[in-house]
Amino acid sequence: MKYYSTNRKSPAVDFKEATIKGQAPDKGLYFPERIPAVDEDLIKRIGNLSNEEIAFHVIRPYTGNEIPEEKLFRIVSETVNFPMPLVQVNDSIWSLELFHGPTLAFKDVGARFMSRCLGYFLKDNEKKVTVLVATSGDTGGAVANGFYLTEGVDVVILYPSGKVSPVQEKQLTTLGGNIHALEVKGTFDDCQQMVKKAFANEEIQKKRFLTSANSINVARWLPQQFYYFFAYRQWPYKKDPPVISVPSGNFGNICAGILAQRSGLPVKHFIAACNVNDVVSGYLKTEVLKPKTAVSTWSNAMDVGNPSNFVRILEIFHHRFPDLKDHLSSCSISDEETLATINSVFREFKYLTDPHGAVGYEALNRFLKNEAAGKGIFLETAHPVKFPEAVEKATGRPVEILSSLAGLMKKDKQSVLMENDFNHFKEYLLY
Repeated sequence: MKYYSTNRKSPAVDFKEATIKGQAPDKGLYFPERIPAVDEDLIKRIGNLSNEEIAFHVIRPYTGNEIPEEKLFRIVSETVNFPMPLVQVNDSIWSLELFHGPTLAFKDVGARFMSRCLGYFLKDNEKKVTVLVATSGDTGGAVANGFYLTEGVDVVILYPSGKVSPVQEKQLTTLGGNIHALEVKGTFDDCQQMVKKAFANEEIQKKRFLTSANSINVARWLPQQFYYFFAYRQWPYKKDPPVISVPSGNFGNICAGILAQRSGLPVKHFIAACNVNDVVSGYLKTEVLKPKTAVSTWSNAMDVGNPSNFVRILEIFHHRFPDLKDHLSSCSISDEETLATINSVFREFKYLTDPHGAVGYEALNRFLKNEAAGKGIFLETAHPVKFPEAVEKATGRPVEILSSLAGLMKKDKQSVLMENDFNHFKEYLLY
């Protein structure tokens, strides 16, 4: 499998080089030259397969010959070795719970897969690699956990000061060792822009061997397809594929889901569930993509005003707007509606969502009612305990801290406070 740049000004590369580079030299994102068709027999037998077997068969065409099959199976086994249950909430809506991993967020899968692939590719490399990652919340903790103490790898995480939850901040700032956290006085988009500028800076490139752990990296992005196959494996109505609502910020997760659908996974329709940072919702109405400054919300991991991965969705549909609109809808949910949804779902169905899951639920609920579309799934992308202020405000009840987090919350934060200025970041990387 080869990967080309979405800007089409760089040579095609294999999976190994795409993983190590992160972003193409022409600043485009790597995209597979073809979308491999999933074996129809896998779909027919999916209920009899393990998650490990499903993940291995899904990802193998994308890795090509770069990783031996035995090693690849071990990598995916370590990646998906926690539950991802499909839980019925009411008669028409199910929740795919993706918060049972080590950092209680869906990004554990991509971070674990990428860290193991990169560790394999760099095992004989003499030069230390610096992994750069911008986070709006959960990516930082997942990447920190995935790469912690990985030999030959330093991780530098940029996050917006005051715009991540207390649990999220502790997860990305307390490990120490090879994990370095930079607290930026700005937004997630500012952090993401600084990372992109670092990759474009020749002086930094000469000093450091850089790669990215954001979902722009194919090794972070592609394994997110696994969730959707696992959901279908548990779906009780195989002859009536689900509508799937995905809380969407940087659009890597839903893009992976659409890729899975295009490769043969039965999905009726996708909904990009957005908060008030609704760039894509606007695009689907006007066919004009207008990035804008991100606004802070309760669903902070989705506070993205310029979603990097949306270009990959355009690639999937060959930039044909009518085709895209046939498969993708979008809905914007306000903070007030988010809190109201957390409260109503908990009160009526005894199911507690986090703010991101609430956005996904409400977007799906509206779609099913308006379109008479049957039944569907929303992705519960993080544990409610990671967002205690929002959940308590919505329900009037305190969120019980998990025993696994008690020790974490007592640890001291280790971070460097940084101005929203690329020159400061450049100086940090150089010296």
